[in-house]
Amino acid sequence: MHKRTAALVSFLFLGQIVNAEVLIVAGRSQFNSGFAFENIPAPANNDAATQAKLSLVEGKMEAGCGGLALLQDGLVPVNEDQPGRNFFFQAGTDGGRVKIDLGRAISVRQVCSFSWHSGNRAPQVYKLYASAGSADGFDPDPVKGVDPSAKGWTLVARVDTRSVGGKAQWDGQHAVSITDSTGKIGNFRFLLFDISCTENEDDFGNTFFSELDVLEVGGPVSTTLVSKPVLSRFGAENAKYHFVLDASEAPDLLEWSEKNLKPVVEQWYPKIITMLPSERYKAPASVAIRLRGNLGEAPAFASGAVIHLNAVWLRKQLATEARGALVHELVHVVQGYGNQRDDPSKVQPPGWLVEGIADYIRWYQFEPLSRGAEIAKEALAQARYDSGYRITANFLAWVAENHDREIIRRLNAGAREGRHLDGIWKESTGKTARELGAEWKSSLKPSR
Repeated sequence: MHKRTAALVSFLFLGQIVNAEVLIVAGRSQFNSGFAFENIPAPANNDAATQAKLSLVEGKMEAGCGGLALLQDGLVPVNEDQPGRNFFFQAGTDGGRVKIDLGRAISVRQVCSFSWHSGNRAPQVYKLYASAGSADGFDPDPVKGVDPSAKGWTLVARVDTRSVGGKAQWDGQHAVSITDSTGKIGNFRFLLFDISCTENEDDFGNTFFSELDVLEVGGPVSTTLVSKPVLSRFGAENAKYHFVLDASEAPDLLEWSEKNLKPVVEQWYPKIITMLPSERYKAPASVAIRLRGNLGEAPAFASGAVIHLNAVWLRKQLATEARGALVHELVHVVQGYGNQRDDPSKVQPPGWLVEGIADYIRWYQFEPLSRGAEIAKEALAQARYDSGYRITANFLAWVAENHDREIIRRLNAGAREGRHLDGIWKESTGKTARELGAEWKSSLKPSR
């Protein structure tokens, strides 16, 4: 299966908003780093916000989210799509405003925010205002349309973690640290997060916020409830490629995976890249493999350069389907067809071919002796060349053997470049895919 990207990055903003120089450090990890970033403390369970009062000043909270209280409990999600462990605004709205009342004015040393999602809901876009609450004309609940700066609030910082890269690089864990070069942001009782959505091309741009922390000057040493992720890191082809195996949700499978999945990745990822070349294309140099607690019906899927394996399914397939399923998803990572998804001039390849190429490499290159793509007698009548997966793999193998041994490479290059594939079929074989499909089907013989 293929869905829409294991890099750890951080960057620094500088601002002249409050006292001396506001320092904004942001970090992003495509895999589960446990919110561990250089110069950003882990989510705390004993910070000043833990006992504070949080309220919604403006905006509507999504019914399926976990509510405001989880922003102060020190707990974070265990995976990137866990609505009940995040706070986020209602779909289709442009964010809103969240207020933290610390109960008294304190010397604020640092403010941190954390989020995690698999796509557009990961980045953080907000303005942070603060107030001691004692200014003349102070408005404790400035709604949208009201400038807090005119109502007794001080603008502390502007945050936008979308700048770490293009939209294809928004996913993952995002963390932000706001400090001041003097060691003290200011004396404040109230903090106001004026939150915007990350995009408005669809209704799902409101960030999945996991935690908000406020650290006090002279306050207690921060403690955290965040578990250290169970990770294994390794490379391939003289460290040209880097991999992270994340078994945080299935630690019982780590030893087996290191012994059985790691060698497959080390050997076959470079092989697949060689099998599927195209001009000026470079496959991802870093790939994350995540063992997920439960993905429901899906055994596995790839999202950019992240492969998700269903641990519940995997435990039943350790001696059978597990390795082959991983190879299938490695092919999706190498294919890279999603790189042109946002370009209207590019043609998206048909799903049956995308999955067929992945299964062709799995069944005819990685495990040909299993004969897993052969078609049973009872399935012959319904077999179609564009059925996808194993059946399309069978069709592609037949075309390669009888017409053009380079057909997989040619089709992949065309799909990756966003070209119409009809011409490739015709140029390579003299026939259309439909014509080839009819010829292939007439040649089929039952496997049993």
